[in-house]
Parts: sequence; C-alpha cells; structure tokens
Amino acid sequence: MHTLSNSAKEVELINILPLSQSYFKGAQSTPLVNKTIGEYFDFIVDKNPNALAVVVSHQGVRLNYKEFQQQVNQLAMGLLASGVKPGDRVGIWSPNNIQWCLTQFATAKIGAIMVCINPAYRPSELAYALNSVECSTLITANSFKGSNYIDMLTSLAPELKQCDPGKLDSKALPSLKNVISIGDDPLPGMFSFTHIMQLATPAHQLELHAIAANLNADQDINIQFTSGTTGNPKGATLTHKNILNNALFVAEAMHFTEQDKLCIPVPLYHCFAMVLGSLLCVTKGAAAVYPSDAFDAQTTLDVVQQEGCTALHGVPTMFISQLELANFNDYNLSTLRTGVMAGSTCPEQVMRKVQTQMNMHQVLIAYGQTECSPINNITETDSSIERQVTTVGRALAHTEVKIIDELGNIQKIGLPGEVCSKGAGIMRCYWNDEEKTKATIDSDGWLHSGDLGVMDSEGFVSIVGRIKDMIIRGGENIYPREIEEVLYTYPGIQDAAIFGISDEKYGEEVCAWIQPKEDAILDEQAIRAFLKDKLAYFKMPRYIRFVESYPMTVTGKLQKFKMREQMQEALSDKAFS
Repeated sequence: MHTLSNSAKEVELINILPLSQSYFKGAQSTPLVNKTIGEYFDFIVDKNPNALAVVVSHQGVRLNYKEFQQQVNQLAMGLLASGVKPGDRVGIWSPNNIQWCLTQFATAKIGAIMVCINPAYRPSELAYALNSVECSTLITANSFKGSNYIDMLTSLAPELKQCDPGKLDSKALPSLKNVISIGDDPLPGMFSFTHIMQLATPAHQLELHAIAANLNADQDINIQFTSGTTGNPKGATLTHKNILNNALFVAEAMHFTEQDKLCIPVPLYHCFAMVLGSLLCVTKGAAAVYPSDAFDAQTTLDVVQQEGCTALHGVPTMFISQLELANFNDYNLSTLRTGVMAGSTCPEQVMRKVQTQMNMHQVLIAYGQTECSPINNITETDSSIERQVTTVGRALAHTEVKIIDELGNIQKIGLPGEVCSKGAGIMRCYWNDEEKTKATIDSDGWLHSGDLGVMDSEGFVSIVGRIKDMIIRGGENIYPREIEEVLYTYPGIQDAAIFGISDEKYGEEVCAWIQPKEDAILDEQAIRAFLKDKLAYFKMPRYIRFVESYPMTVTGKLQKFKMREQMQEALSDKAFS
C-alpha cells in the first residue's frame, strides 16, 4: 500500500478547508539544504562511493561516484592551475558529454560561476553571452550538428591563432583570456581539456580545500540565459541553494532513491537537464544516463532498454516522437516508473499514453521557468489521474504560488491571472541588470512569470497560456491551450499551435498551425466541422495552416511569436498579390 510522504501529509493539512483565493504554499517539512554543491556532492560520494554515478552512452563512459569525484577534483584543480578563481565566470558551449558533467561540479567546487551557453548559438549570440557576463574562460566543443565552434570562435577572436594558451587578448571578447577545447588535440591559442585535467599539483589540492572552506550556499554558482521572445537573452543568476534545493525537492516528488537510473536526453545547457537531471541524481546518489549528444527518439529508447532506466525526462515533443516510432512496440520499457515532463504544456492525450504505453505511471508534470531554478509547481504521484494530466500540480516545497489579476490583487479561485511565485528557488537577479530584475521580481520578492494560470480550490494550477499569447478577439478573451486540447483529439493530428494575428475588424483573429501525423491526410473543412460542435463561434480559427514542424527553442518551447510573424507576412503577401 502506498503511504503518503510527509510533504503530501502536510499539503493535506494545509488544505483541510478549500481555498477561496488563488494562493497556495508548498510543504515545509523537508528542510532546506544549506550546503554548497561541492559539499553535498562529497557527502553523497562518501555514502555511496561504488554506486553508479554517470553513464554517457555515446562516449562509452561509465563511472561510479568515487571515480566521478576523482575526475571532478582533477578538473577543478586544473582550472585553478589555469588561473580560474572563485567568482570568475566560466562559459561552457557544448552538447551533452562527460566533459559537461565534470565541468558542472568542478566549477561548483572552486566557486566559479558556470555560464551555460546554448549549443545552437551563432557568433553574434556567443559574443553577447560571453561579454554580457564577462566570461574569462570558455570550455568549448569543437563542432556540433554542422556548426564548427572553433571556426566561429576564431572568426570573433582571430587573435587565438597567434596567442599562447591562457593569454588571449581579443578586441571583440575583451574579458575572455582562456579557451579550453573539448578533446585531446591542442589547437592554436587553446588548452585541450585533457591537458587541463593533467595540470593539478599537491599545491592545487590544498587550494581546493581552502576554497571549499570559504564558500557558502548563498553564493552565485550558475548563469542561465533565458530565451526571451524579444531583445537579448537575460542572464538568470542562480545560487548553490537555489538549484540544489530545487533538484532535491523534485527528486522527493519523484520518490527517487539511489536505486534509480534517470535517462536524460534533454540538453545540459538548460536547467531541465542540468538541475533536474544531473544535479537531481546527485541529491539521491542515483545514476544519470545520457543516451546521446542530442535528442534522438530511437537512441533514447535503446538506452532506456539497455540500461534498465527507471526514469525518463523530456519535453512533450520528445515523448510524442518516441511514441510515434514505427518499432515502438518492440521496446521493453517495463523498468520505467517515473520522469518529468516539462518545457511546455503537455497535451492530455500524450500524457495518458506516456503513463500507459511507456509504463511511466508516476510521470510528473513540472512547471516553472529558468528564474525559478527552474521549478515552482509539480504534480504528485498520488493525486488523481485527472489532476495529473490536466494541471501542473501544486507549489513545490518551500515555494508560494499565487494568481493575480491586472491590478496585482490575488485572483478568486477559478479565474485566470498571472502566475507569480516566491521562495527558495527564485533567482538572485539578472546578471548586471537591475532594471530587468526589478521588472520581474517585485519589491515583496514575487517573481512574475508572464504566464496565465487558473488555481482550483485545492491549490492545483492549470496553465492556460502566456499573457502575451492570450488572444483578444472583439473583446473576448481566448486562451490558445483550450483550442489546442480540442484539436489534439482529432484523428491524424500530431500537434497543434494556436496563436493570434492582428485583424482590423476584431483586433485579433485566431490562427491554427496543425502538424499532421505521418501519412495522415487532413482536410481543413472536416476539421472546421469537427470544431464547430466543440467551440464557441468566436474561438473558431479564422486561418488554418498545415505544417511539417514549428519554430521552437532547443528545449522544445514553441516560438509562437515567429509563427505570428511568418503568418502575418504570408497574409500580407497574399493581400498584395
């Protein structure tokens, strides 16, 4: 018989009476951890030295916790030897690999701030990221998916070709002094990762211990660039305490133990994999399994089966592509139990298939944003199926969540408003940007998400869209998610995206981009007839377009602003043709 965890019991006690306002406080029973990541990591290694820590399938790497710790310490000392000091920003620009995993914990051990750089960045975006937070060191892959990182870097800093390693003096990248290439071969002006791993001396070991004694959990440890829809990305600055506790509380929600193996096909540069994957496994002494350098549906299921993984993370589009594999039924996924689905809202049908066809009966929907480290709401394994598939759960431990109206007042139960959160996971600031920080975190410490949500009388939240995505047609508020959910039930539709485009008469009109399943032949008029019985007339899409794919971020978030731009342009061309 499944017994309620302490946190679930506490949640029950908090909610003996139904809520009247859209405010909920997460459980407080699991104490906050005040250790640094390095301290906590060593504590876990001491408890489970021989337990499996990391598997990087595509590199043939398999390390237990003691071996992993030894390599982390070697890299930490090597970085000290190369001149990295506590507080320095160390960028990492790479797909998933063992070097990324080592860098995460090595930088934490020496109090350097790891800066996660999107592997899809082009030279101008890379320059902005490095310069905006003044990275002194960059650890870079040589190439990935047709992008030659070394060529891009030398196009920005041609001085690399002539300088000694560690002595870069670049006009375009003035803060950057040290470039470390992931690999064995030395490249002009750069250290190789292998070389850095060999620089440690006994003196560096003493230095490592001295630094550890002076670090504290409230210090900055990570900068994550948020993928804004307008303007340059902002550097969300997170502390040891922020991300370590967020990882721990999500692990608790998953009922994770040292017996678990988590398959992580999401990119490490993002909080999802870095905090809820790599760090989450360390909080419980579990194994982190990386199937490939970038997501591939077949490879992911191959590795889940080979390793006997008990958990699998992913964004909804990843789960959809795995379920759609022609040989999906050939896989034995009986070891799977849990995992987190996050990154964007999940179609209810997909969630139900993941629970049944993938054996993930305890899969959790997690919701948040980078600025929350990244989770503020999560579902519970023992709540009703309905709640698991239609909501993003309740506030995470040591987190408060409220829904507010346009005036900033707490909204009544059942009415939509902006989701705001406060608590242990909220970032310290946007790096060197007081103005944007104040615009996001108010004077009372509440982080404003820009998301529209509805809270029920027991604190469960449903996300109905972005404030900017809400469509106002002729004075009627339309929430895209509602229309998308109806479209997901139509045979032959794999995915649907609803957004608004400007209209002279109504202000905005509803537009649908529909992605058909493979080999499905869809008919626009048949879809309109289907929707007519299920939606009010003003919610009916004025425009329907069938597409093969959507513009989206690396983490699977739809970029509706790009769809809007493309559709507006297409309609404008049509009007003048």
